[in-house]
Amino acid sequence: MMHRLVLVWMLVTLAGCASAPSERIVLLPGVDGKVGKVAVTASGGNTIVGDAYGAATVNQDGTIVGSHSDATGVQRDFANTLAALPPRPVSYTLYFEHDSDQLTPDSQRQAAAILAEIASRSVADIIVIGHTDTMGEIEYNDQLSRQRADALRQALIQQGGDPARISAAGRGEREPIVPTADETPEPKNRRAELSVR
Repeated sequence: MMHRLVLVWMLVTLAGCASAPSERIVLLPGVDGKVGKVAVTASGGNTIVGDAYGAATVNQDGTIVGSHSDATGVQRDFANTLAALPPRPVSYTLYFEHDSDQLTPDSQRQAAAILAEIASRSVADIIVIGHTDTMGEIEYNDQLSRQRADALRQALIQQGGDPARISAAGRGEREPIVPTADETPEPKNRRAELSVR
């Protein structure tokens, strides 16, 4: 089973006059609109914020007041904070031909979008993880998965990526997207996952 990491964006600000500061926590949705949950705890109680633009204010006396905002209000109240945030991480999956470090034609076309995303970031850290299906010996698949990751790393470097900011690793057949028996060809398992942050 593949687990999906949901990134939770949260904004915190101090507000009020100098004698009575408070903290305001606002939960932002991810790019896909999904949100996680944040537990807000203070001496006066606790609450769970679990919906997009849900908010909680912690007063100086420790009491918590729940509220709700919207995209316009968050932009108005947190414009400077939002402008200072780095771009959100983006993940891509590219697929390979059988027993090769050559991308499939569809993945070759997708590679342009990845390069554009990387170029749009002033500083990008990139992690490339190669994978295989269960065809062949474990040792061979370890090498092939690393070869796939290294091939993509080199392609990114040739396009101007900073070698110091691009890491590559191979996982062999250990983390299939589609679970299969040994010696089963599965195109979706012949892949590399790229995380750009």
